[in-house]
Amino acid sequence: MINLDLRYAKLNEDLESYQEKVSKAHKDLHEKTGAGNDFLGWVDWPLNYDKEEFDRILALTERMKGKYDTVLVCGIGGSYLGARAALEMINGLYPETGIEVIFVGNTFSHTYISQVLKHIQDKEVVLNVISKSGTTTETSLAFRIFKQFMEEKYGAEAKDRIYATTDKARGTLKDLADKEGYEEFVIPDDIGGRYSVFTAVGLLPLSLAGVDITALMKGSLDAYNDLNTDDLKVNPAYQYAVARRILDNMGYKAEYFVTYHLQLTMIAEWWKQLFGESEGKDGKGILPTSACFTTDLHSLGQFIQEGSKVEYETILYVDEMADDMIFPSDDEDLDHMNYLAGKKLSWVSQMAFEGTLSAHSEDGGNPNIVIHLKDNTAYSFGYMIYFFFLACGMTCYLLDINPFNQPGVEVYKKKMFKLLGKE
Repeated sequence: MINLDLRYAKLNEDLESYQEKVSKAHKDLHEKTGAGNDFLGWVDWPLNYDKEEFDRILALTERMKGKYDTVLVCGIGGSYLGARAALEMINGLYPETGIEVIFVGNTFSHTYISQVLKHIQDKEVVLNVISKSGTTTETSLAFRIFKQFMEEKYGAEAKDRIYATTDKARGTLKDLADKEGYEEFVIPDDIGGRYSVFTAVGLLPLSLAGVDITALMKGSLDAYNDLNTDDLKVNPAYQYAVARRILDNMGYKAEYFVTYHLQLTMIAEWWKQLFGESEGKDGKGILPTSACFTTDLHSLGQFIQEGSKVEYETILYVDEMADDMIFPSDDEDLDHMNYLAGKKLSWVSQMAFEGTLSAHSEDGGNPNIVIHLKDNTAYSFGYMIYFFFLACGMTCYLLDINPFNQPGVEVYKKKMFKLLGKE
């Protein structure tokens, strides 16, 4: 399902020299004995996920069918990035489902919140609020505003249109949901936010938006089975993890995650959170950044080609994107573009990919890792997500850090709360 191409990576060490370390880390991941082991629930989640809750998500979607045209997803970080990445990759930027999904609770921007509030006045809305504790400030601020909107618009019916994804037993949001009578879904105790996209955190909004979550979970299960081996010769997730460590040792301290389609941009945003929060600790880690080619070749291309060699590129190349068209001919050819007439736009994109890969790796001297994904279906998304989860856990264990905490995130919060006057 995923093909890893390391021909252009320019590694100065043999992958298999890391086999002993990989075998130990694989055991720590799967036996849940490594650092942060209380947050390793994602490892076997594709096998052991909550089937009863999954069925409730499908039932809710069916029950509400035709009663809404807009889904508000209120959450930040892992509580929205995975769902948005999946939604755009699978359904595209202009989906034909007739369902609009709007993400709120991920910013303090008063202009954005105000504009969303105006935009949804005449919409038929359902609201999914997602927070483990219920005290995340950006999410709590937005939820109060949109909760009041729902109550004013729907009255007593509002409680049937608001769904809370939160802790199963405690917390501010849990208490509020119990009091108001919202249908509740669980964020598992042993799965952190950035690893939660195939729990209710991602599955509920995706199902409401028309995504086939059964296929998504099948993809994650197949990835679990395919990648459940410590053999570096056959496990592309571990090959990617080791390649990152080798490039880090070679002095490449920034990784461009590159896509070739605008609807994959949020995959890069999700990937940046996954690796940034997991790896950036103790003065260690590779800076995760991203680009969408060929668009960003007209802003970053010069630096990548001829600038200081501080970065390498990891390209997510989807071999079969769902939508395509033929470039038309023009009798007058005043724009001199008839040399492309009759060609598929996918072929043009592929030639851009191959030409850029050659320019950057061969002429520019930049290491490139290419990850080939078959297509942009829900199944492939589920497979890809598990691939990156496993690769991230492995690359962090090889760096001897805990991939599953984020103590640095709390620093800005303390400073902010002091300025806001919160006790």
